Amino acid sequence: MSERPPINEFPVVESFKGFYRDISKLRLDDMASLYDGNIVFRDPIHEVRGLDDLHAYMGGVCANVEQGRFEYLDQLVGNGCAYIKWNMYFTHPKLGRNTIAVRGISHIEFGERIYYHEDVYDMGEMLYEHLPLIGQATRWLKGRISGSVR
Repeated sequence: MSERPPINEFPVVESFKGFYRDISKLRLDDMASLYDGNIVFRDPIHEVRGLDDLHAYMGGVCANVEQGRFEYLDQLVGNGCAYIKWNMYFTHPKLGRNTIAVRGISHIEFGERIYYHEDVYDMGEMLYEHLPLIGQATRWLKGRISGSVR
């Protein structure tokens, strides 16, 4: 079994994790030190190109988050590339008062700064299941597909 490299061997990865650790207090003005100006960002909702557009997107996404944090579970880091598995916990006034937990993974590619960032997660788990009518249908469909609803 190979040993993991020391954490400080990949400071960009540690900076990335620190930046997103508390999304209710995201310091958007620090993005330029983390991301390349030509960043490509993808998630299940959007694809954004360029630092200014990423700044605007993240500002909008996090604007009404009352509490939000990432728990980092595992990571695979190589030369210029990382996959980081996480749980995100957040509360949002439009989705009720309960804390929502979402499992996902971030794929980043980097040199001195990150130039590619893709987040992969289940939109149903994050959003659809928590909306009144869509949530009921989403939960029913997931149950139907898994065989637990007959």
